[in-house]
Amino acid sequence: MGFKMGIVGLPNVGKSTLFNALTRTAAAQAANFPFCTIEPNVGEVAVPDARLEKLAAIAGSKQIIPTRMTFVDIAGLVRGASKGEGLGNQFLANIRECDAIAHVLRCFEDGDITHVEGRIDPVADAETIETELMLADLESIERRLANLSRKIRGGDKDSVDQDRLLRAALAALEAGKPARSVKVAADDARNWRLLQLLTSKPVLYVCNVEEASAAHGNSQSDRVAAMAAAQGAASVVISARIEEEISQLPADEAAMFLEEMGLHEAGLDRLIKAGYELLGLQTYFTIGPKEARAWTIAKGTLAPQAAGVIHGDFEKGFIRSETIGYDDYIAGNGEAGAKEAGKFRVEGKTYEVKDGDVLHFLFSG
Repeated sequence: MGFKMGIVGLPNVGKSTLFNALTRTAAAQAANFPFCTIEPNVGEVAVPDARLEKLAAIAGSKQIIPTRMTFVDIAGLVRGASKGEGLGNQFLANIRECDAIAHVLRCFEDGDITHVEGRIDPVADAETIETELMLADLESIERRLANLSRKIRGGDKDSVDQDRLLRAALAALEAGKPARSVKVAADDARNWRLLQLLTSKPVLYVCNVEEASAAHGNSQSDRVAAMAAAQGAASVVISARIEEEISQLPADEAAMFLEEMGLHEAGLDRLIKAGYELLGLQTYFTIGPKEARAWTIAKGTLAPQAAGVIHGDFEKGFIRSETIGYDDYIAGNGEAGAKEAGKFRVEGKTYEVKDGDVLHFLFSG
């Protein structure tokens, strides 16, 4: 399991260029006019993790299978989209299915590429997008509350809980705040997610800068970073143009190109790391002679649920997990060496899986 990130933004901010680069495809048409992305484009990329290759080398794994991340390039929206302007509400269902939203913001000047509102102001652009999503949520909540009233009169407990959570979201939205500002109790977390409110999704602001500012950003991306910090959101600086160039190069040439640009890693890597942090995700590994594989789980996941990511039967029949920490596996040059050093552990159902754990699950069929 990876995670699904919806890429949203006003027209002509570099959203489709970034999507093309990240997925190494030309599936999304990047052109200098609004609404060139009419249907959502979906692309999957391997999540880069140098640890996986090191583990595979030690184990002599024949195949390396990284975990994957899904990007959804969602049609550009404009002011008034919640009322039917531009492509209207066409994008809403696609956003609801995503785990997080990446707001691509234009932080570069270019007279050849028009801005839909005639000015370069990424903070104002972010507010435009957020406003449209909040208006869409308000409309959705009011409609759902009206439909719940009959069920509540009939004493349906689930409807009572849903009504309570929707009203908490409504209060936040009416105060000009997104639904993610609501503090949700642990017991309500699952039902809250099921509401699928657009503004409840975690937000990552992607500052698309000119090539010269790719390493350190510019004054516009600094403004976005300050806005993100104030909201408790995340931001990352990327040059979509550079990412597009890198995506066309072999790995060794791409590394040289990055070094020449003063960049330590590709924008994709930074974007994924920021997304993982935003969603509280981590990786564990299963390593053997046939394959070395990475798996994505939420931080705090217990061993049986981690096993369930591989197959539901693993979780149902979970007995125990044989566990070696990543550093211990490397230091011991494999499982045998880790065992000799006393770093091989047997963990039960209450074990909280750690990032980088190398696991082997035992279960009853």
